[in-house]
Amino acid sequence: MKLVVAVVGAAQGLKGEVRVNVRTDSPEERFARGSRLLTDSQDYPNLTVERMRTYKTHTYLQFEEIKDRTGAENLRGTELLIDTEKVEVEEDAWYAHELVGLEVLDPEGYQLGIIAGLEYGEAQDLIVVREGDGRITRVPFVKEIVTDVDIADHCIVVDAPGGLFSDDEIELDEDTDKKEPGMSVNEEGGTCEVVTEKEHSVSDNVYVDEESDK
Repeated sequence: MKLVVAVVGAAQGLKGEVRVNVRTDSPEERFARGSRLLTDSQDYPNLTVERMRTYKTHTYLQFEEIKDRTGAENLRGTELLIDTEKVEVEEDAWYAHELVGLEVLDPEGYQLGIIAGLEYGEAQDLIVVREGDGRITRVPFVKEIVTDVDIADHCIVVDAPGGLFSDDEIELDEDTDKKEPGMSVNEEGGTCEVVTEKEHSVSDNVYVDEESDK
């Protein structure tokens, strides 16, 4: 299985540098100089990291194979991948594809819905729950709310604050089920971050993004 560690965004400058949307909790390791990454591009099935830099909240990569802006622009939308065999998953971490489809129960065992997807947020990640009537509710993936994840029993337990499932109603975006199919959760600081490696990719209950199986 392959995990997404980044998605290439806009070209930066004239020498082939690109901005990337990072999907890993370990960018310094994944994008170290000389690292070889798989891609979903037929033109460049492998890319070698020449340099990584960050500016404010953005991450930029330069690849040995890309020398000009035209090449960088052609990479836009390309997924950068690694093999899951190279990823060490923490004990309480899960891939997003392991979480999607699980039942969502309240502490008394009443079914609230089914996990339809996972979304990344700057402050915390969100579980997208499809309720029985089709309504969609987004639940913060934090250990204070998501109190248990039981892959064997195919369920998670959500101790939701009052009104969460009745107030946060929005229509299901047709791409919701496709969001972040491979995330993970880690146990640091009280939030569930995407271990996409953010191993994809969920984190504190911890999920893992290195995103999806290919």
